[in-house]
Amino acid sequence: MMFKNNKQLNSSSINQINFDYMDNDIYYFDSACQTLRPQQVIDAQDEYYHEYNACGHRVKYKWGQIVDEKVEETRALLLEASGKNSKNYTVAFTLNTTIGINFVLQQLNPSKFDKTVTSEIEHNSVFLTTMTWAQRHNKKRIVLPRLVDGELDYKKDDLKNAVVVVNTTSNIDGRNLLNAKQLADDVHEMGGILLLDACQSYAHLPELLKNVDFDAAFGSGHKMYGPSVGFIVIKKDLLKNLDCYLIGGSTVQDVQLDSFELIDNDEEIYSRIEPGLQNFAGIIALGESIKWFKQFKKNGLSAHEYEVTLQKKLNEGLKSVDNLVMLYDKPSSVVSIYSEKIDGHRLGTFLGEKKIMCRTGYHCCHYYLKNLKKYPPLFRISLALHNDEKQIEFLIENLKLMLK
Repeated sequence: MMFKNNKQLNSSSINQINFDYMDNDIYYFDSACQTLRPQQVIDAQDEYYHEYNACGHRVKYKWGQIVDEKVEETRALLLEASGKNSKNYTVAFTLNTTIGINFVLQQLNPSKFDKTVTSEIEHNSVFLTTMTWAQRHNKKRIVLPRLVDGELDYKKDDLKNAVVVVNTTSNIDGRNLLNAKQLADDVHEMGGILLLDACQSYAHLPELLKNVDFDAAFGSGHKMYGPSVGFIVIKKDLLKNLDCYLIGGSTVQDVQLDSFELIDNDEEIYSRIEPGLQNFAGIIALGESIKWFKQFKKNGLSAHEYEVTLQKKLNEGLKSVDNLVMLYDKPSSVVSIYSEKIDGHRLGTFLGEKKIMCRTGYHCCHYYLKNLKKYPPLFRISLALHNDEKQIEFLIENLKLMLK
């Protein structure tokens, strides 16, 4: 049995790890794909369905007012996590990070830009969307390398009139875009815009975003202890200049026979890229996950401090395993490895029998991992706040057994 009966749940405070529904012999190390959800987040979503299951942004009765208040609270929490203000930025919700990137990139006015720029270690959500945008509009596309510490390796001329789309934290090996602030300044100086795939950063290093003058950043709740709902933190000026053709309910303020007017209210400008009914339960529970993350404490450590201890423990353990290659040998929350002794998929299958759950394959980064570097199928370990040092020891012990 994987999960405990709900009646056994511990109603501990928000400052504790509330994954009590899991049995103790579960070893989940696949949080780069999606994190587990604390009980508070699950309860917040259930509360919506049980107590005020109404449409937001449409109705005047009490239930709808509660929805509106809680959804706006989540927008405010995401702005705060990004270090941005509501005067210049807004938050729009979408299905996931990939849809968010497509919503913004594919609705940009191509006449304002000469090219798109990305990096070689991008998830397909970035790599493919920059490719299709360049092909559709007959624009140049530049794919730049990332340095060993995660910085983007560029010349300022690369950025001239460019749409730059890069990740802030790699889902391959956890490398961070350490020169993000300088990159944003240079992009704007050269007449371009900066779009950031930040879905890994919001759960592991949100501080990275706070001093960066990005034009839009994209994330997903399922990477940050929340439900599967995406979001876009975007400059209002950029949003107002999108060529919005993915439209429908809520995006307009008036419709004539053969014309329409998009929402023009500055405080609700996000509606232009929120067509149709939203996942209100998920948005509200995402707000709860952000509050949980902010207030997290274990052994007197904050979320980031606690995770750093796990990173070091994992890094030291992996370096003690023979016949193992690490793609990036610094402590990180996301670690990809391979061995000449066993295929990554087989390793994942064997360890899965021990209830050790890790990702195998190419992690939606086929160009870089499979075709550029020509790595075999990889084995990826990704940490989160539900993990502890004993779980890491169990993982390392079993890796050693498999690789002897």
